[in-house]
Amino acid sequence: MTEAYYTLEAGKYRPSVHCRGPWDPDSLSGSVVVALLAFQIEQEVDTSEYMPARLTVDMYRLPDFSPIEIRTTLVRDGYRIKVIDAEFISNGTSMARATCQLLRRTGNAPTRVWKPEPWKVPLPEDISVKPEFEMIGVKRRRPIDGEMGSFGQKRMWLSENRDLVEGTTLSAWLRAVLVADLTNPWANSGDGGLGYINSDVTLYLHRVPCDEWIGMEVTNHQATDGVAIGECWLYDREGLIGSSSVTGLAQQRRPANDGSRSPAHSQGGKR
Repeated sequence: MTEAYYTLEAGKYRPSVHCRGPWDPDSLSGSVVVALLAFQIEQEVDTSEYMPARLTVDMYRLPDFSPIEIRTTLVRDGYRIKVIDAEFISNGTSMARATCQLLRRTGNAPTRVWKPEPWKVPLPEDISVKPEFEMIGVKRRRPIDGEMGSFGQKRMWLSENRDLVEGTTLSAWLRAVLVADLTNPWANSGDGGLGYINSDVTLYLHRVPCDEWIGMEVTNHQATDGVAIGECWLYDREGLIGSSSVTGLAQQRRPANDGSRSPAHSQGGKR
């Protein structure tokens, strides 16, 4: 692993340059916002007995590179179900918030239930890629079908290339969390590039990935009146592990006299 996304100093997280997002050079990527909220949740709940089955993050402002505080609230501390909320605070302002539902690990119900056929794609090690095309942002990738900025089905393998917080090991759950926000550029981009900024992300998992490689397959995109939804299925080499979904807003420049600016031109601005 190379330099981490964050360092922890005096109870606050300090972003590194690797946290930079695509909409504004002074703002953080949605992926690392979502992942830091998940990281703090993971520090406070034992995930060996409880599966983090759902994580939903609302992102309503673009945080800059200021130190970050994560505040958590244990909403439900039951034997079978735990619910914990987390809030992303930067410059004294709430930028994003998360809700995670954790379910106690037990045994499957003794019932046959239909499920999709196995994912029949080449494994990451069977896909060759030129070094200059290996990376997408800071993640290693192995493309299967399609590319961002193209029209058609898109499928690829991804592997995170760095730890989230310096001095901590990247967990299997966080590996899945770190790719979930890519559902927006993967599902909501087309032949004209990416025209939507996502305001949330929801990750559903029935198990964590078995190793570093996670497969993403676009399963849906729909849009009406500038509001889009995008969905992906997530895989590891053993099969389907869950899904991720986002809602997005069409990126349109607002009138200059309305007192607000678009995310791409506003440090800490609203999404």
